[in-house]
Amino acid sequence: MATSTVSRVAKALIAPALALGATVGLASAPASAAVWSTCDQWGNTTLNGYTLYNNIWGSGAGSQCVWANSGTNWGVHADHPNTGGIKSYPDAKKVINKPITSLTSLTSTYNVTVPASGAYNTSYDIWDTDYDYEIMLWVNKTGPVGPLGTSQGNVTLGGHTWTVYKGDNGANEVFSFVRTSNSVSGTVDILPILKWIKDTKGWFGNETIGDVQFGYEITSSSGGLDFTTNNLTVSGS
Repeated sequence: MATSTVSRVAKALIAPALALGATVGLASAPASAAVWSTCDQWGNTTLNGYTLYNNIWGSGAGSQCVWANSGTNWGVHADHPNTGGIKSYPDAKKVINKPITSLTSLTSTYNVTVPASGAYNTSYDIWDTDYDYEIMLWVNKTGPVGPLGTSQGNVTLGGHTWTVYKGDNGANEVFSFVRTSNSVSGTVDILPILKWIKDTKGWFGNETIGDVQFGYEITSSSGGLDFTTNNLTVSGS
């Protein structure tokens, strides 16, 4: 997104320093008590190798709380007004820190439960260590949301067919892969996507992949909507 990327990078970098607020219990958490929960704007924690962020970074945001049973099973209750502009990107992050040519594999599985209303996308957000390039993989979307840039056509990579968008927000280049049909579960082979950008298109070189994030880029969720990550795995070697 033209404005979202800059803000999200900045917030991701400063969130650990700011997220000092106490956690609170959530009415929307599962019946079994979550091991961690927070409604703090920059609330974050690390669980079994994943860093979870509440990450309410956009202007005009409402309330949002995140709960987690683990780094791979967590959810969000968000009540953001029915206005334009991305309000938040609650997510789980796995740090990779390897150059593309040093990776032998980079894969992820996802299984989510998402609302039928609101405006949001469920997406991977992949960054190089210098935050020069952002690769977004949208596995589903609802409402009036769309990626930054212009369409580069369709491509089948990593087990899915995507419409590819290429853009620049003034701070970094953004490559968005929007799945041609919505999915709530599956496996993504991420490494072939990175190699396609690098080798087939030549849009970047041998970048060191820093973070693989997965979450919900929420524009509106008026009345309060629930987003649940039933299971998430990210593995690289």
